[in-house]
Amino acid sequence: MGTKIEYVDSSHMYATNYIRNSKAIAVLWAIFSICYAIISVVAFVTPEWVGDSDSDAGGRLGLWQICQKDDLNDSCSGKLEELLEMQSIAFQVATVFCGLAVGTAALAICCLLLMVFMKSTTVFHICGWMQMLSALCMVIACVSFPFGWNSDEFRKVCGPESNRFEVGLCSMRWAYPLAIIACIDGFILATLSFILATRHVRLQPEPQYQSREINNAYVTDAVSIAGSRKSLNLQPVLLVAPPHHMTDTLSSRVYRPDYHSSLHQFQL
Repeated sequence: MGTKIEYVDSSHMYATNYIRNSKAIAVLWAIFSICYAIISVVAFVTPEWVGDSDSDAGGRLGLWQICQKDDLNDSCSGKLEELLEMQSIAFQVATVFCGLAVGTAALAICCLLLMVFMKSTTVFHICGWMQMLSALCMVIACVSFPFGWNSDEFRKVCGPESNRFEVGLCSMRWAYPLAIIACIDGFILATLSFILATRHVRLQPEPQYQSREINNAYVTDAVSIAGSRKSLNLQPVLLVAPPHHMTDTLSSRVYRPDYHSSLHQFQL
């Protein structure tokens, strides 16, 4: 009964594994992109950027909100619709650019739906540029926010000692470091998006291999059970001639081509 021999091209296996790993990385990139958008939204809406946690008033400030603790609960002043009425221009700039960062990050996630209609490389390029723009906007918001610490509305909470890049009686709260982490996260996701867009493997057609039926009972020197020497990249073998006394014996006989080809040759 014959044995059917099939071969698999190593380059095709590499391309298949590479594409499978790229899809897994793309899924992780999409998940972290959603996390980045959530972090940006939290940093934008919360008033926990700077606060005075030691005093009884317990004032806290955000990009466009100022909260102070009363006898019963916290009273927060400031609305997003009243952005142009804020005294500090630095707070206005920080609020606008942080809002742009949030909107661009959300739009990058929505662009993932374009993979149904467009090539994945084009979609990754679009999302990468959007995330890069979002990270730059978040950096501008984080840098411009300390320039408003010398305003009157900031000094109501943190005392008259506060100045630019000096918080006075206040201290940094968790939202400001969260916004800085969002900046770093945005640049990393944008870089990964560009890598996914450029590092791709073009699929090649399946190689056509001729299956060969080999009879195990008859195997010549040119064919082996494992396949041909050419397909297995085997080096040429060294053929050892028969001993000298056997050559003398053979020379005394009548030359027969079929008898000579049937002699066993030793392979090293």
